[in-house]
Amino acid sequence: MGGGKSSVGRVLSEHLGWTFEDLDQRIEQRERRRVDEIFRDSGESEFRRAEHAALKDLLSELPAGAGRIVALGGGAFVQKHNARIIKAAKVPTVFLDASVEELWRRCRQQADDEGMERPLLTTLTSFRKLYDARRPHYSKAFLRVETGGKTVDKIAAEVVAALDLRPSRTV
Repeated sequence: MGGGKSSVGRVLSEHLGWTFEDLDQRIEQRERRRVDEIFRDSGESEFRRAEHAALKDLLSELPAGAGRIVALGGGAFVQKHNARIIKAAKVPTVFLDASVEELWRRCRQQADDEGMERPLLTTLTSFRKLYDARRPHYSKAFLRVETGGKTVDKIAAEVVAALDLRPSRTV
């Protein structure tokens, strides 16, 4: 949470002329309710079930050679069954990292700006525990990019360079 997945993903997709998709938005469309409502009304296990189903569908739709940027939710990569299908899809994964304090600040700011509740954002101490538990899973990503103190454009440029990504050609 707070790494910049959606913001960086949107900038990458614009720069490359690729499609951008946020997995949480796909989940919300499929479930016809917001992520925070799923957590509140049905619990995390139901959210994880919906997340896995949405991810499976999304990965099955990836045509060979088509450029697509996908922002996974903060816990998606941690789920073993999700990690397996992502690995099987042979798509590069990127871990956008920063200090816990910066990630916390970004999440609090986003929640305040959007007037929304983030279900796993309660205290800095619990946030740090969640980050520490998830970090070993995130570290399995193909690429890790430090995002602390950088602009979204700078982070996107680093991802493009590190993965040697090329814009789609227009015909």
